[in-house]
Amino acid sequence: MLAVGLGFLIAGSRVLLTGATNIALELGLSEALVGLTVVAVGTSLPELTVSVMAAIRRHADVAIGNILGSNIFNILGILGVSALVQPLPLASRMAWFDQWIMLGAAVLLTLFLVSGRRLSRLEGVVLLMGYGAYVAVGVTL
Repeated sequence: MLAVGLGFLIAGSRVLLTGATNIALELGLSEALVGLTVVAVGTSLPELTVSVMAAIRRHADVAIGNILGSNIFNILGILGVSALVQPLPLASRMAWFDQWIMLGAAVLLTLFLVSGRRLSRLEGVVLLMGYGAYVAVGVTL
């Protein structure tokens, strides 16, 4: 079962990468932007499902831990392994725009969580609107 699952994961990854690249080319968008939006949302859907179910069942620690743990692992683990396999060039847009947005989002989330020891609906709306603004600005760059 593990081998079959790994095979499907690899095949699905190839389909996702090919589809995302084709979307970028068809719409005249950068591959980086499609990776930062379409691919990121697609690969985050399992975390979204777990977090929503945890929130519904009033297990906020699981929801927040899931998101923070996933992001920490993606940045440190996945990015580290990928760079070990092959050095990754950094697009100039990521250096002067995206990394600062990511840092700002992390600081904002930290402030939200420390200030009231919970994430309110209003703060959730602010985070969603921030993502919408990020995507809107990202399309124009």
